[in-house]
Order: sequence, then C-alpha cells, then structure tokens
Amino acid sequence: MRKMLLAALSRVLQGPAAATAAAGRTASRVMVASRNYADFANEATFDIKQCDLHRLEEGPSTTAVMTREEGLHYYKTMQTIRRMELKSDQLYKQKIIRGFCHLYDGQEACCVGLESAIKPTDHVITAYRAHGFTYARGVPVREILAELTGRKGGCVKGKGGSMHMYTKNFYGGNGIVGAQVPLGAGIALACKYFGKNEVCLTLYGDGAANQGQIFETYNMAALWKLPCIFICENNRYGMGTSVERAAASTDYYKRGDFIPGLRVDGMDVLCVREAAKFAAEHCRSGKGPILMELQTYRYHGHSMSDPGISYRTREEIQEVRSKSDPITLLKDRMVNNNLASIEELKEIDVAVRKEIEEAAQFATTDPEPPLEELGNHIYFNEPPFEVRGPNQWIRYKSVS
Repeated sequence: MRKMLLAALSRVLQGPAAATAAAGRTASRVMVASRNYADFANEATFDIKQCDLHRLEEGPSTTAVMTREEGLHYYKTMQTIRRMELKSDQLYKQKIIRGFCHLYDGQEACCVGLESAIKPTDHVITAYRAHGFTYARGVPVREILAELTGRKGGCVKGKGGSMHMYTKNFYGGNGIVGAQVPLGAGIALACKYFGKNEVCLTLYGDGAANQGQIFETYNMAALWKLPCIFICENNRYGMGTSVERAAASTDYYKRGDFIPGLRVDGMDVLCVREAAKFAAEHCRSGKGPILMELQTYRYHGHSMSDPGISYRTREEIQEVRSKSDPITLLKDRMVNNNLASIEELKEIDVAVRKEIEEAAQFATTDPEPPLEELGNHIYFNEPPFEVRGPNQWIRYKSVS
C-alpha cells in the first residue's frame, strides 16, 4: 500500500508529461502484445541448401516448412544451449567446474535439428561434446550444470561430469575417441532384433573419423542392414588439427563407401532437420545404415584447456559468427517472414538468461553426493551388493 501511495504521489509531482509517457509505454506494450497473438503468420516455407549426395538417386527436400510454434521452440532451445555453454565457460574459469569440459556453442543447429526429426523413442549416442544433446533429449539445464559442478542434483548424481551424461534413450557422452560408434551400432542391432521401428543416431567428430573401429562398424552395419544413422559433426578441427592436415579425403559423407551418404549444412537447423528426416525414413524402411556429415563450427577451443586461437585466427571465428551463426540465421528467417517479432525474441532471451542464472545458483549450492553413494548405480534393477574401494579394507554398498 505504501509503495502504491508513493507511486501515485510521484506521478502527481511529475505532472502531465510523466502521465503521457506512462500511457505511451502502456500503449506500446498493448500493441506488442496484440501483435504477438494476432498478426503473425502460422507457418512459412524456406529454401534450404541442397545436400551433396553419395550413392543416392535423390536427397532431402530443398524446401522446408516451419510453423511459428516450431520456430519459437528451435530458437529457445538453441539460445538456451548457447547461454548454458557460456555459463559453463564462466564457472570453469572460476574453478567451480573442474576437469574435462568440451563446449558446444556454435553447433546448436546440429543437435536441435536432429532431435526435431526423430521420435523420443529413438536413440542417440555421441562423443564428449555432449551438453547440447543432453538438453535436447530433455534433461533440464539445472541438472546439466549441477552435473558439471559434481553435485547430487546432477543428471547422473554428480558422478559423470561433462563427458558422461545420460537420460532415457540417450547413452552419453563418451570419453574415448570414436568408441561410441560401435556401441551405437549395437543399439541399432537391438532395435532390429526386438523388431522396433526405431533408429539410432551415432555421432562422432571429424577427428574420430579416421579411427579403424569406425570403418569396422560401417561394414558390420551394412552387412546386417542396421537402422543406424552415422553422423560426423565436422567442425573443421580435430583438437588443434585442421581437417585438411588430418585426412587425405575430407569428404566424410563418402567414407562409408558402400553406405549412402549426405553432406549437410550443419549451421542451418532446417537443413539438418530435413536431412535427418530423410535419413531416418531411409533406415526405417529397411534399407540399412546411412551416413551424414554435418558441416559446422565450434566457437570455443576443443576443450576449456584450449584457447582455440593458436591454430586459427580470431578473424576466422568472427567471420563464421557474422555470416553463419545458427541462432542469427533462424532469428532473421522468423522476423523477415513474420513468424515472430524482435521484441518477442528478446523476451525469450531474457527468460533464458533468468533460467540459466537460477540453474547456476542451484548448481553451485546443491550438496555434493555423499561418499557412501559412490558405488551406487553400477547395474540397473539388481539386488544390492558390495564394491571394493581403493583397498581391500574399504567397501561400498552398490544400490541400483
């Protein structure tokens, strides 16, 4: 009541000019709000870049329809991942996050486009740059950041960290370069064995693409016609080595030889979505595996221990940001095609920042897991058993 009286007194003292300004602001808010609900298009059609094809007579569509609802969802998801990774950078530099930490900013269109093309019952496995996929698969930001800080409220109870996050139908987060690819084929084999109309997205980077185990997996998947989508996220550098210096052939989408392949603009969420839909239908129809190369770019270094400018220039990074940023591309499309207003997208930005700050507060105040829980969750749905500790006299109880 006291605040209301003070506000009224202030308006009286300020005179008609203040009242006019206040009325103008109110009218402006009403006008923006009315436009939010009445004046936008429900959907728009966009031309997208044609994919390069290998062993395919036809590829994904070169046009994509995006509804207003889809666009807002993609924008918020990508913006959340971007802000989450920037907050992770900050927490790491404050030494609150420790150990390995590989950030995903710049590559948001890959995980968001892929997730929008598959079903929740489909499967995803990736390498150690996993924060974006973890969020896209449905894990809340607070659980991701709490996992990064090693807290009990993390998505794997603070015991996995940056490289080992999991949720239903998401198998990590794997720290050994390329080792998740055979596992992805195994998941695809299970899908086929149990007669489920499901696919497995098996992701790896351009640095892992030269691993022998990947070619062995290609062979096995092709022989058994597994519903596996092999996806190479080509961000142009394997650690600090450019693709041109690491590979005799940088046509990663052709590496499967006898497996069909697509090269996709990985900075365009719609291009990724349409290509992933095409690939998923290929697998579900019983044609066997398919390979996708997503041409993308990471803004940070390989990991937090890499400044990212010793093997590339600041100007190169800035050029990609200014010409190919996936969030800016989506934002411009939505505004230019009357799917959203700049004011509405700014409101989303504010809400995302607030969510990230609240998640960071949780991640820095939640307690660490107690030592007695160290042995838990080794197996799923098994009776409790003892686990040996660092020496034979220390034992932990493992509970599923």
